[in-house]
Amino acid sequence: MNITADDSVIAADVLSFWFEAHGPKDWFGGAESFDKAVIEGFSTTHAQAVANELVSWRSTPEGRLAELIVLDQFSRQIYRRQARAFASDGQALALAQELVLRGDDLKIEEARRRFAYMPYMHSESRVVQDDSVRLFSAFDEESQRYAREHRVLIVRFGRFPHRNATLGRESTAAEREYLAGNHESYGQ
Repeated sequence: MNITADDSVIAADVLSFWFEAHGPKDWFGGAESFDKAVIEGFSTTHAQAVANELVSWRSTPEGRLAELIVLDQFSRQIYRRQARAFASDGQALALAQELVLRGDDLKIEEARRRFAYMPYMHSESRVVQDDSVRLFSAFDEESQRYAREHRVLIVRFGRFPHRNATLGRESTAAEREYLAGNHESYGQ
């Protein structure tokens, strides 16, 4: 699939790009080439999602999942190391919570459902992190561990310390000590 910003992107294009053309190595690898592919193919789609212009996608669980990927994941590729990477997290979380409230999350193939729950894991709310751990308990041990480790940071610091520099937040002494260690950069 070769999408340019001028093409009309539909929800199925997002799902195909994310789940068929790419996988975990790209999703979590931070490669500039993957970021560039997202930027070139989906910047306009991302802007539409942020402006709530993709509301028609929400008529199906798969469409809502595509919108969640655009808001939660593509934001992190398009705006890597910028505050805007996290700007649509609240919007993504609200959409994910509605999906779960309706039970539509269970209509999404299990292998893809994790991405419907990612906005929970990315939240800096302890209450939402509790929901994240509950939702991710349905998956493999590795997914459960990531959810628990994200929650631990929120319980300990009330936020993700790795975001502080990007968001212009001053780190506390405890956060600076934590960041000086060799830890995963959760919350990115």
